[in-house]
Amino acid sequence: MLSQPYQDNVTTLLEKIEEAEAVVVGGAAGMSSAAGYNWYRTDELFMKYFGEFADKYDIESIFYGFYYRFETREERWAYIATLIKFVYDSDAGQPYLDLFQLLQDKDYFIVTTNQDTQFSKVFPKEKVSAIQGDWRYFQCSDCCHDQVYLNKEQVENMYRNIEGTRIPTELIPTCPKCGQDMEPWVRSRVFLEGSFFRSELYKFQAYLMKNKYNKILFLELGVGMMTPMFIKEPFWEMTYSLPNAHYITINPKDAVVPRDIEKKGLAIKEDIAHVLQEALIMRGKTGRIVYQ
Repeated sequence: MLSQPYQDNVTTLLEKIEEAEAVVVGGAAGMSSAAGYNWYRTDELFMKYFGEFADKYDIESIFYGFYYRFETREERWAYIATLIKFVYDSDAGQPYLDLFQLLQDKDYFIVTTNQDTQFSKVFPKEKVSAIQGDWRYFQCSDCCHDQVYLNKEQVENMYRNIEGTRIPTELIPTCPKCGQDMEPWVRSRVFLEGSFFRSELYKFQAYLMKNKYNKILFLELGVGMMTPMFIKEPFWEMTYSLPNAHYITINPKDAVVPRDIEKKGLAIKEDIAHVLQEALIMRGKTGRIVYQ
């Protein structure tokens, strides 16, 4: 039986979505964790795909593995190929599918710090800005030119040819301009903030400019306190400054509404997957109930 405060929160979420003329979703790691893809812990899924690396190098999570100091390039790229293959092959998580149903009749936009392409598996490309990179692209590690490259074919080839925890040296992707190794286009010390990155930012900024005086809902999903400057703090600031803005955050741990916007905000400290699913049930979109 759901508690009355919980039901009230879900009702408010539905009301604010319905009232909004524009919905801006900010999605981060907690959204993918709710979908069963936790990049920060050792779990069954991690061991299934990365078990050999975990056993040999004592790697504890997908995220930790990317920053691990492998002794050779061949080992590092075997891990990267496994990681990106995992990204390509992973099904869209149920919370993403439920969110799509909730928003499909609305004017919305999504900004995300996730690099795992889960939003892009479900939502139209023009409605998503990946501002911290995307595993589907490579860039030059030396940033010698302003271009990123889709990597699916290269990744599939590397993955097919992994021997133990290494790939052949000749399969390491290199820059077509300068010959240096390529690098995944995700936030790192060499992250290319070039024209592709700016285009992702521009999509988001253009949507905000078009809707800043409309009834706008900032819906924050799974944003923690590790990097609040990308989504959480801007959402707070815009909710405070825009006259018709409202803010809702859903996160079992880091759902916070600052005092300055407490009359324009709601913190739902519950599992994101449960909240989105219950919202659909209350709206009559589905009869599925998978939790007690």
